[in-house]
Amino acid sequence: MNPHEIRRLRTQSVLKELVPEAISTLGDATLRGLCVTDVECKKGRYDAFVYLDKMMLDEKEQEHVLNQLKKVSRYLENYCMEAEGWFKSPKFHFKFDDILERQNKMDDLFEIISKDLNKNG
Repeated sequence: MNPHEIRRLRTQSVLKELVPEAISTLGDATLRGLCVTDVECKKGRYDAFVYLDKMMLDEKEQEHVLNQLKKVSRYLENYCMEAEGWFKSPKFHFKFDDILERQNKMDDLFEIISKDLNKNG
């Protein structure tokens, strides 16, 4: 693992802690309740993709949350810069994480296959 990769992974780890902390300082109750599932920094650490848990939000609420986060993203970036003493922060891009849904769907499929195998012997 080269030094650039180590710095990128370290930045991701720090942002996984700082972004939820920064979001919790916002005035909007909907945003304060968001759960950050993962942060992925791109090569060069100029962009960071912040993955959020859907938490039973419908499509309209998800769109509203993403619009609100886009509006406050500069505040969140400044919060992270000040907390870590960085000269600059990655630009945040927010997305809802659907990995849990896909994992549950795969588990259901494996359960169906297992029942079919047991039924057929």
